[in-house]
Amino acid sequence: MLVIGIAGGTGSGKTTVVNQILNELPVDEVCVISQDSYYKSTDNLSYEERIKINFDHPRAIDFELLEQHIITLKSGKEIQQPIYSFVTHNRTTETLKTQSRKVVIVEGILIFNSKKLLDLFDIKIYISTLRLWMRPPALRQNAHIRSPLAGSSATGDVAG
Repeated sequence: MLVIGIAGGTGSGKTTVVNQILNELPVDEVCVISQDSYYKSTDNLSYEERIKINFDHPRAIDFELLEQHIITLKSGKEIQQPIYSFVTHNRTTETLKTQSRKVVIVEGILIFNSKKLLDLFDIKIYISTLRLWMRPPALRQNAHIRSPLAGSSATGDVAG
């Protein structure tokens, strides 16, 4: 089994890379595990308290369960992947039955934050993107912000 970790900032292109890999492999040989499925359960909090949580902080992730699930998949067994609701800001009671495959892709912004999880990856890919290009296309279309590239703007026009 090959375990691939794909990390990067929000909007950096992780999903695009994952989808490209999925397009190149037989569907029955690959599965995807999203870090978003492993936000810690917040059943003990009210909705008002849950919406204040910084889900971009490592404390929001149940790394222990994610690590255990990768180990279980590596042993050839299936897992019950949690399902997270962005509407309720909490895990649902449902799970997604996920079979062990030849290739397991784990993607998320914080997956390289856990040393134990990092050690489970055979391949580590970090997507680094200029901050401007991580914005929605509508904002990029009319952007006239100078790029870190000398002599050019972020839109590719020569600065004058």
